Amino acid sequence: MYREWAPDPAIAGRVICLWTSTATSSVTELVVPDGSVDLIWAPEGPQVAGPDTGPKPVRMVPGDRYLGIRFRPGAVGETFGVPLEALRDLRVPLVELGVLPELTAENMQEALAVRLRTTSGPDPAAPAIAAALRTGRSVREVAWELGLSERQLHRRSLQAFGYGPKMLQRVIRFQRALRLARRGKPLAEVAVDSGYADQAHLANEVRRLAGVPMGQLVNRP
Repeated sequence: MYREWAPDPAIAGRVICLWTSTATSSVTELVVPDGSVDLIWAPEGPQVAGPDTGPKPVRMVPGDRYLGIRFRPGAVGETFGVPLEALRDLRVPLVELGVLPELTAENMQEALAVRLRTTSGPDPAAPAIAAALRTGRSVREVAWELGLSERQLHRRSLQAFGYGPKMLQRVIRFQRALRLARRGKPLAEVAVDSGYADQAHLANEVRRLAGVPMGQLVNRP
């Protein structure tokens, strides 16, 4: 069983939601790239789920419970004390990062709020970078629009999101396609509306990023 709820106002500017997932049977949950980073209290303890570039299956057995805080894309800043790209595609125990030693499953929001107040925040250009890439324009065009060189755009994208602008654009496009497909739109229309060349391009990209066909993602409970 999975549910989400709004964060406390103290962290709402940097956090999308809190969430919990509890297994009532043996199941493998599939986590797909969404541009976010999560602080998670897992059965084995607190960990950070870095920005993903591919599917991450999570095996759960009855009674397993995960409690998470999901950051807004580009909003992590220096929360975890390491460059975000160092966490890419990883699940890192919090103890290895040496931050938030006072964290418990009960005080996650309060402890995070303190950490956010005492560390450098995110790049203020991060939302503009994501918004510009969402339009489907090329990296060169986006860099020019934002008054950056392509090298500067790449560096700032790595710092803010954990991967470069081309990967970020792929994730944004994939997530848009997934939202449209879940609303019942035909996949041929999803492909066009999301910026793919055609339905085959959409299918291939979904396979690369999620490891399964779009239909399987849409039909997940």
